[in-house]
Amino acid sequence: MLHTTMINRLEKWLGPYAIQGLIRYVVAMNALVFILLTINPAYVEALKLDHSAVLKGEIWRLASWIFIPETTGMFWIIFYLMFTWWIGDMLEATWGTFRLNLYYFSGILLCIASAFFFGASGGNFFLNLSLFLAVATLMPDFEIALFLILPVKIKWVALFSLIGPLGYLVFGVLSLKMMVVMCLGNYLLFFGPGFLRDRIAGRKNSHRQAQYKKASLSTSEALHQCETCGTTEQKNPDTEFRVTADGKEYCMEHLPSRQTST
Repeated sequence: MLHTTMINRLEKWLGPYAIQGLIRYVVAMNALVFILLTINPAYVEALKLDHSAVLKGEIWRLASWIFIPETTGMFWIIFYLMFTWWIGDMLEATWGTFRLNLYYFSGILLCIASAFFFGASGGNFFLNLSLFLAVATLMPDFEIALFLILPVKIKWVALFSLIGPLGYLVFGVLSLKMMVVMCLGNYLLFFGPGFLRDRIAGRKNSHRQAQYKKASLSTSEALHQCETCGTTEQKNPDTEFRVTADGKEYCMEHLPSRQTST
């Protein structure tokens, strides 16, 4: 996550202005917009994040795009709203009100910046995806009932949900690539440093274990040693040894041919 000290300072200054239950308000607005679009689907064109329209004075578009529901199906809207509500409550309970606000609003600003600089925003799909990825990262083994039937760990659903964005990154034009990076920028800012630290720590730990294993092998006493050349199983792990009738041990290369080995 972002440096804890920095977040604590921001929370000290801006914490009193954080909106408690922020995602619940977003869900309520999604429901309202869904009703409006059911009455007249053409309304959606006036709500989308269109940077050229914003520059012409339609400044409400800077916020209205957030409330466009990702589904227009009457059956699916209920699950969409309930799931988004649940994600918001989970994050707020885990992070606290201010950190959730910081995460969500930074995602909004980055999506707006993507629309203005690269002409692509992806709607609120990436904003909602960033919320879901945050929950999956914080609680990867939490099980959800997929289609209300199949229990699946949330981390697998999150990985599946990244197929589309990964396709944009691999096959998309530059504007689409930048859209993915910027619209998921809040996730990268919050969790990227932690992933990097864990990877560096993992490499250091592996190196220490390898060094310890090497030191242990070099300091431990050898079980086998050739009487002729002095090689041991530590120096040459693939070497085979035999004990002759007189009790001496030789490697196969220097085993006396006239003595009976046991």
